[in-house]
Amino acid sequence: MKSIAASHWELVFWEHDGQVQAAVLGPEPRACPAPVPKDATFFGISFALGTSMPHVPISRLVGGSVEIPDVTRRSVWLKGSAWHVPDYDNAEAFVRRMVREGIVDCDPIVPAVLGGAAPDVSERTLQRRFVAATGLTRGAIRQIHRAREAAVLIQERVPAQDVVHQLGYFDQPHLARSLTRFIGRTATQLSAPDRAEPLSLLYKPTSPVPA
Repeated sequence: MKSIAASHWELVFWEHDGQVQAAVLGPEPRACPAPVPKDATFFGISFALGTSMPHVPISRLVGGSVEIPDVTRRSVWLKGSAWHVPDYDNAEAFVRRMVREGIVDCDPIVPAVLGGAAPDVSERTLQRRFVAATGLTRGAIRQIHRAREAAVLIQERVPAQDVVHQLGYFDQPHLARSLTRFIGRTATQLSAPDRAEPLSLLYKPTSPVPA
């Protein structure tokens, strides 16, 4: 499978051949191969931009992952405590508990900027805090979100030239470079999906894009 670029980090659980594993997956700054065992099942929680785990620096996660040991079908250990493995029904409660117990934190400046606010800090401070909280610069996040949106539009049969104008690319070569870097596909390949090597989950970003 081809894993496309992503600005968020995730907590992922998977089961293969009766063995359950878990890991914290960091932001992906570019598309890359992602081996997926046949018949494996996955469940993941994607965390909002600006959210981080203080005991796992986001800088360690960019383009990589940290495995969580001693996971079973019923429990996972986080910061010395046993937790029930989350599923679709209790994922929100699981995250709320993570917040209450200080396992995840959020720098309020990130959602503020994403919401259009202009915090009273210098540009240098803003950029430093953005990178510290997300692992990526605002420019990198903006490029990733734009490439993902472009890929969705092309899969919806929107002409490449229209995508260029709609999303603010300079020209079609600029769009092509962005797709290759962040999606791992050309516009032609996106128009005719390769079933032999599917893409990881591709959808239009719903969170605001940093200015």
